[in-house]
Amino acid sequence: MTYYITKTNGTPRWEDIPTLELDNILWLPDAGVRMTQQVCYDEEGLYVHQRAVERDIRAEHRDPQAAVCEDSCMEFFFCPDGTSNRYFNFEWNLNGCLFLGIGEGRGDRVRLVMPDGAERFAFSASRTADGWELFYRIPLAFVQQYFPQCEFSAGAVIRANCYKCGDKTAQPHYLSWNPVTSEQPDFHRPCDFGEMILG
Repeated sequence: MTYYITKTNGTPRWEDIPTLELDNILWLPDAGVRMTQQVCYDEEGLYVHQRAVERDIRAEHRDPQAAVCEDSCMEFFFCPDGTSNRYFNFEWNLNGCLFLGIGEGRGDRVRLVMPDGAERFAFSASRTADGWELFYRIPLAFVQQYFPQCEFSAGAVIRANCYKCGDKTAQPHYLSWNPVTSEQPDFHRPCDFGEMILG
């Protein structure tokens, strides 16, 4: 699948940003949980808005690199250079607990421990009438520490997937934007990423 990332000037106007739906329900019966994501950019960063429809929100973890996938969790995995399989995985819960890593798959990940992750990525989250939502910003300067040639400019291609999970929630679930072809739960599959094109 393909998503076009809108350019923004100043604070994003989310009502003007296209929304993608996570409509692949994976590995477990449909628990009724749903998620959407929006992404926009300027030359200095990516802006992300994720929203979940979720009845019983679990938010237990608070320590950096805790297993946030056990909580109600929204995730964005992306390859900034668009060609290699090396990608970041951003995984958040409602508390701003961040599980972040970089690598080419589940087996070779390097965890990036950031006690100040919520501040560094301008994270904010809140409950909504039917679930919860979060916002954060990924600075280009951070990305360039690992991908020095990366630029956020029109025509650039990011390979990515977006996920929703909650292993220990009242309604365990797995959702994705692009289909995941693994027979067992596994989001760490860049072979299943779609394309995001900066407009």
